[in-house]
Amino acid sequence: MITPEYCQTMARYNQWQNNGLREIVKAMSEDDLRKDRGAFFGSIFETLNHLLWGDTLWISRFDGGPGTEASIQESRNFTASGTDWGSERFRVDGRINEWARRVDAIDLVGDLHWYSGALGRDMVKPKAICAMQLFNHQTHHRGQVHAMLTAAGQKPNDTDLPFLPEG
Repeated sequence: MITPEYCQTMARYNQWQNNGLREIVKAMSEDDLRKDRGAFFGSIFETLNHLLWGDTLWISRFDGGPGTEASIQESRNFTASGTDWGSERFRVDGRINEWARRVDAIDLVGDLHWYSGALGRDMVKPKAICAMQLFNHQTHHRGQVHAMLTAAGQKPNDTDLPFLPEG
């Protein structure tokens, strides 16, 4: 269904997109980041925090490293400031890239088992679907952030995969 190369490409894409967002976030005021813009998670900052929270959960399921005890309701406040978000985003992106660099085709076969706090039950899904979810969730919420940033007068990077710099 998917390959290690897919995971590597999407991990590089994730990092490329987040590098651009970190630069924008660094230049924005906390008030602008936290302004409710009517999105599902409210503000740019809350949406970025939710996305980082989700990435932390998903990568912990794949690499066996630390996750988070924060609930989905707490995901909006996953980090305390734009500076904290930028540092943690950089770290998690490195972790995702390291997992993708090491993943083999066999690692994407079979089922992933985890407990979903959001649903309150044990889950079992194909690993390939879960890996696609990691990257799809990122793209979905970054699209929301992109729209909010554009409406706020910012100029986010292009998001098209063909423009991904060669790595």
